[in-house]
Amino acid sequence: MLDKKFIKKIAQTYADYDAARREVIKVAGDALALSKKAIFAYHRGEAKDGDKTLDEAERGLASLDKLMDANVGLDFEGSFRAALEEYVEARLFGLYIRGKTLGEVKSNFIDEDIYLGGLMDCTGEMVRHAVLAATAGKRDEVLRAKDAVTEIAGEIIHFNMTGSLRQKYDQLKSNLHKLEEMAYDLSLRK
Repeated sequence: MLDKKFIKKIAQTYADYDAARREVIKVAGDALALSKKAIFAYHRGEAKDGDKTLDEAERGLASLDKLMDANVGLDFEGSFRAALEEYVEARLFGLYIRGKTLGEVKSNFIDEDIYLGGLMDCTGEMVRHAVLAATAGKRDEVLRAKDAVTEIAGEIIHFNMTGSLRQKYDQLKSNLHKLEEMAYDLSLRK
């Protein structure tokens, strides 16, 4: 009564998708860890190591292009999107450390939500950088971080964000507040 060949075909489609999903999760986890490692290298002042580590993460994510194209919907896998967001955060933080413009991060799967999430998360790294700078007596670095986060917040406020991006925006505002307090404290000590 049931077309078993057809059912087997469907079962194979599910098995193939599941195998692809597991590969995406593995590569995404590696890329996420490498992006975090790059951020910590940037904090330690080891920009070349950070770049090298981030390039490795980028190669891993790029290796998934064909797999993603062949499996519609995998690009919405949570671990993959989290890895992309962490990669964007790390790439932007590397640019910030060098004093460069924070612009587009190119990759086939980085959409507006991933970019904005990474950008807003990057402000947390700017706060950490400012804390380290303040500890070392580098007042100008604290003010640079405050100015950068102020500029980001000033642009992002025009978006009507919901969900996780709204939470990230609230974190961005908190990061700005921390930097404003640090700048104020430093002005009193001057």
